[in-house]
Amino acid sequence: MKVASIMTEKVFKVRMDDSIGTIRNILEHVEFHHLLVVKGRELVGILSDRDVLKVISPFLGTLSEESRDMTLLNRKIHQIMTREPITADKDTNIEIAANLMLENNISCLPVVSPKGEIEGIVTLRDILRFYIEGNKAT
Repeated sequence: MKVASIMTEKVFKVRMDDSIGTIRNILEHVEFHHLLVVKGRELVGILSDRDVLKVISPFLGTLSEESRDMTLLNRKIHQIMTREPITADKDTNIEIAANLMLENNISCLPVVSPKGEIEGIVTLRDILRFYIEGNKAT
């Protein structure tokens, strides 16, 4: 089976110069865990909710908050995103996609066309769901 059969076509795109604070707000209101970073129409990076959580101070919104905690929110996501993400195309075999993720210790693959256009995303959760549901059918 191919990635096209399990990928999510709806993706959330952000720009390199968006602030971490902006991204934090987006992640609080959407069901996505991965955001694709674009420059124009070109995929230039990927950002996960975990990437954001690593740099945000746990003191935000508490009595211990300091000005430097708020300053972090103004940093741009190009400073923390993963550049040149590993990608797949719609015809990539699901097992190959799973192996790519495991070998590279990543949790998703953006799906791009041969022209480099973003077509979707496939996550470890998508792959796990595929294997669990596939085993129920047999």
